[in-house]
Formats: sequence, C-alpha cells, structure tokens
Amino acid sequence: MIPIFDAHIHLDQYSDEELHQFFSRDLVTLKGMISVSFNLASCKRNLELSHKYSPLVKCAFGYHPEQTLPSDSEMADLLNWMHRHLDDMTAVGEVGLPYYLRQKNPQLNRDHYAEILEEFIKAAVLWDKPIVLHAVYDDAPFVCDLLEKHNISRAHFHWFKGDPVTTERMARNGYYVSITPDVLYEREIQKLAASYPIQQLMVETDGPWPFEGPFTGQMTHSIMIHQSLSAIAEVKQLTIESVYSLIYKNSLRFYSVSESCYEQQKKDL
Repeated sequence: MIPIFDAHIHLDQYSDEELHQFFSRDLVTLKGMISVSFNLASCKRNLELSHKYSPLVKCAFGYHPEQTLPSDSEMADLLNWMHRHLDDMTAVGEVGLPYYLRQKNPQLNRDHYAEILEEFIKAAVLWDKPIVLHAVYDDAPFVCDLLEKHNISRAHFHWFKGDPVTTERMARNGYYVSITPDVLYEREIQKLAASYPIQQLMVETDGPWPFEGPFTGQMTHSIMIHQSLSAIAEVKQLTIESVYSLIYKNSLRFYSVSESCYEQQKKDL
C-alpha cells in the first residue's frame, strides 16, 4: 500500500482501448503521474486526460526534440497556448535535443534545436515551472550549460544516460533523474541508480515505450514502478520502505504536488 508516482509517461500516446486497460487495473498505490507532451496536439490531448483522470494525471507541455523542428508559427502557437494554460501545466516538457534523430541523420543541425530548447528554458524561468528534459550522452553537458546560463535548478533529466563527469555535475547542480523499469536488466541504468543521490531520484515508465526482461510483451504500465523501486533498493543497499518513501516524496517536492490532492477518494476509473 506504499504510494508510487510515475514521473514521466506519454499517456496521450496510448490508444483508447489501452487507456481503458490502464485505468482498469488496481491503482490503489498509484498516486500520480506526469504526462509529458510531444507537440500542441499532444498538449491538448494530455489536458483532456488530466481532466478525465483527475487528480491522478498532471500535465507537462512542450515539444519533443526527436522530430522535425516546429515552424516559427507552430512554436508561437504552442508557447501562446501554454501561457494560456499555466494553471493546468505542472511542468514544461518534454523538451531537449535530438540525440537519437542525429544518429540516423548525422547532418542534422543541433544548433536549431538548441535555440528552441533555450526558448523553453526561458519560458520555464518566466513561468516558474520545472522543466523535463530529453538530454542524453553528448547532449547532456551542452544542456547543463544552458541550464546554468539561466540559473535553472528545477531540472528533471528523464531516462538519463551519460558520462560520470556530467552525472556528477548534474547531481551537484541539484538536478533530478528518473529511473526506468530497465533498471531490472540494464547495467548502465543500475549503475546510475546506485551512484545518483537518493534525494534527487524519481521513477518513471516513459510508457507506452515497451520494456524487455520480465516485462517482455507487456503493455507498459505505471505499476511496473514497484519492481523498479525494489531494484533501486537492492543496488543502493537500502530498505525497500525507505526507498519507496524517499522517491515518492522527491516526486511530490520536485513537481510541487500537494499530497492532500490525492487524499480524496479516487473516482471509479
């Protein structure tokens, strides 16, 4: 019965049938989730879902970097819409740099994506919102530069992968990282979970992204977090109770979510 919080999921990317299956499960331990956005249409869908599944679903609005750049008018429309929905926005995200897209297309100019990212960083400062980042490997130090330039401290690097020097830099700056279910079978993620300060850890699923190992063939669901937390406790050599409690409180604190909003009886989903 210990509560869990999914710090990063793409709820809008699930089909209606999958959403029905998702919310038909026993969700008594799941107290909240941050559903991040790809673009304006995705933002609008997440807003609908946050209303339908309140108070469980919180929104992050932004433009995912692993896609074609938005036009100037698309970017303006998105930022204007986000500004009009500040009260519905828990965070800015998912934003960042297109690492995987550049692996497929090495000629892709990262500078243009960096300009878009900096616009979102400035908006996060202006609106006093945390920011959810897609920044892995070689992109992470550059993103740290931008965050430091704008004195950002409330930064969440989701499913982070990077070198030890950058990882230590992120920890010193107070940035948070979230651990995915592949902590059960990926050595790289296990090492990150073991080394990163427990006070700056969260857990996520990044659903509907599918996982392997014990999750092969399963629809990604937030309750997978229970197994993630057990794995984190093992690699950190901490009690499972302390890991559950600390990481849940980290999530509420980082996203400025009041635990009281979950005390009401959940709707019959």
